[in-house]
Amino acid sequence: MPSSAPLKIVLISPYDLGRQPFELAHPAAWLRQAGFEVACVDLSQERLSDEALDGVGLVAVHLGMHTATRIALELVAKVRALRPQAHLCAYGLYAPMNAALLREVGFGTLLGGEVEPGLLHLARRLAEGDDGPQREPLIELSRIEHRVPDRSTLKPLSRHAALILPGGARKVVGHVQASRGCKHLCRHCPVVPVYGGRFRIAPVDVVMADIDQQIQAGAEHISFGDPDFLNGPGHALRIIRALRAAHPGMTWDAVIKIEHLLERAELLPELAASGCLFVTSAVESVDEATLLAFEKGHTGADFARASRLMREAGIALSPTFVPFTPWTTLRGYVELLEAVCALDLVEAVAPVQLCIRLLVPEGSRLLDLEGFRSLIGGFDPALLGYPWRNPEPGVDALQVEIQSLVEAMEGESRRATFEAIWARAHAALGQAAPLLAPSSAEEIPRMSEPWYCCAEPTQAQLTAL
Repeated sequence: MPSSAPLKIVLISPYDLGRQPFELAHPAAWLRQAGFEVACVDLSQERLSDEALDGVGLVAVHLGMHTATRIALELVAKVRALRPQAHLCAYGLYAPMNAALLREVGFGTLLGGEVEPGLLHLARRLAEGDDGPQREPLIELSRIEHRVPDRSTLKPLSRHAALILPGGARKVVGHVQASRGCKHLCRHCPVVPVYGGRFRIAPVDVVMADIDQQIQAGAEHISFGDPDFLNGPGHALRIIRALRAAHPGMTWDAVIKIEHLLERAELLPELAASGCLFVTSAVESVDEATLLAFEKGHTGADFARASRLMREAGIALSPTFVPFTPWTTLRGYVELLEAVCALDLVEAVAPVQLCIRLLVPEGSRLLDLEGFRSLIGGFDPALLGYPWRNPEPGVDALQVEIQSLVEAMEGESRRATFEAIWARAHAALGQAAPLLAPSSAEEIPRMSEPWYCCAEPTQAQLTAL
């Protein structure tokens, strides 16, 4: 317990794909149970007010992705101006990866991995008057006590990203994490530099208690935010069986690797029967050289096979891509679009997935790939990554053009946007675009805010400060 008046703490989520932030709720449970006064600010829902910082001694910002980190760098000046004596802490995947830059701009403590013990230790020593150099581990991977997240002061679920069903009906979504980390080592993944191939599960009863409280708060669908839901298939099955027993008819979605969908194909019927509406899978590319460089663990043929298996099981597959890389060619980009058409996945691909450009952050395993450093420039603090240019003329220009097109067509149907992208990509090759074959696929359930890993923050997100 704090030795004097409780230290006031503000936990901030700059951006979390429109979800109610688990990574505020779980640390809040730890800190409040230890007697600290904790406020939570979700910048996707509210501005950081002067009142929120009044009397605060610790400001801890969750950096779960690149966009959040960019916004956090814009946040520092405001916090420093309003509360210069507050201790600044950054926690989450992108805190250790950007340690030098974050310390330079004023963050005193950086925490990655299982961050709750470090946050609690920091809070206790600040409460005792110790604002010295960081003594908490930069990365903590020991197994911790998972607690039921405290969501009591977060904005209602109904204000966050919703599930959109075919036909346009919307459902309120609860966001749960059954595990952290990942046992795989994909070279471009931001989880890898922190967890290094390890993952940690939360007890089933804790996960179910979090699901229960969100359903009581209005959740009509559960989205599992694990980096990969089938890292521990036995654990995943225990959770979905408990979910089905406690809440028959409740639907859910998760992120699962193509590799796991194939290895665990026998589980797909049970996933479907238990309410799984769709699975997000980071396919990234259909170019074999790119998949090998990324060490994704699957091939283009595996993607096609997984797509067929999912369709047979009655679960929608929502593939994500990193279509623009140093290895992308104009012909290769068109081949990606052709694969989406051939697998009848036009309705399943969010248009933003067709314009994403590879981000190479500090700590990326891509930097260890032989010959890769010759393709990139020096680290750019403004980008929070290593800049690169594609060696084939026209590829970078096409990426900019496709991104502008996707932004301009926001609100249009996925097929209409795909047709426009299809035409632009063929024009870049100097070819007339073939007519797209009619599709038999229907719209799939999807989130109102698309899933992605690395992208630039929008001006609207920045002005939320």
